[in-house]
Amino acid sequence: MPSTQRRQLVLSTLGLLTAAAISTPVLAQAPAWPTKPVRIVVPYPPGGSSDIIARAISQPLSDALKQPVIIENRPGANGNLGADAVAKSAPDGHTLLLCDTGALAISPSVYTKLPFNPSKDLSGVTMLAYSPHMLVVHPSVPANNLQELVALSKKTELNFAVTAMGSAPHLAGVAVALASGARWTYIPYKGGVQAVTDTMAGQTQVVMNGMLATLPHVQSGKLKVLGISKGARMPLVGQMPTIAEQGLPGFESGTWQGVLVPAGTPPAILARLNAELIKVIRSPAIRSRLTGQGAEVVTMSPTEQNQFFERERSRWAVVVKQADVRLD
Repeated sequence: MPSTQRRQLVLSTLGLLTAAAISTPVLAQAPAWPTKPVRIVVPYPPGGSSDIIARAISQPLSDALKQPVIIENRPGANGNLGADAVAKSAPDGHTLLLCDTGALAISPSVYTKLPFNPSKDLSGVTMLAYSPHMLVVHPSVPANNLQELVALSKKTELNFAVTAMGSAPHLAGVAVALASGARWTYIPYKGGVQAVTDTMAGQTQVVMNGMLATLPHVQSGKLKVLGISKGARMPLVGQMPTIAEQGLPGFESGTWQGVLVPAGTPPAILARLNAELIKVIRSPAIRSRLTGQGAEVVTMSPTEQNQFFERERSRWAVVVKQADVRLD
């Protein structure tokens, strides 16, 4: 082949290779993560269900990620203060929100001036656990089931300790009152720990709270349980009937602890976080610990958690409207 033709063939081949290289998409490189300590923001005071789970998973997660995992409690505004801080943080996978996602789904219906949009500014990673609410009273309250409590509420003043106005336990109490005819005065607190503590002290008489944080006080005799907001009875509390069995068919409520990150977090980081969190929460030691305290390990994909969040938002919006609960 003459040298001129060979040169033209080489140039033509190079041109084809260059065009192919330009038209072929470059595979995205997974971002290096984590490159520094990972912070888990719990938007409630220490001692509640979310805090218990965050502290249970922190060391195993740290071991898996090869970085320190720091728990930061940022309570305020029924969890919205801490959630807002995470929503506005860098979407790099180093700041996580571990909270009651059910309560977070309630916020858009309750708060008229929410500084962030949970559906748009946060993205789900995975659910971790579900804990039904316990309807409990101070041991001195002369009622041993829901019907007796309803009857008592119509004869004497009862104070219902609210873990936070607009929270899932608050609206569960409202739903019970609307459906049963119970009458009580809602006393607001800044978290479940304070609400439960005051009920144990007799300063309030009734409270609904997540089983994970409440069961130890029932077992110690400092609180008396009158019902569980779950579809089936739980061996941990003997033969205590569910609230649904006590005249409120289909009634269920509870706390859903899950992890969220700022919207825009890279998919590769979401996938790694999802995988590592699921491994940790499903480990025999942590699963056994949570089950023994009345919590059920529940995990989801990021898409499933986002869909769950939207369903919860729609469900509780109906209760909020019925109860006319609105906060600034």
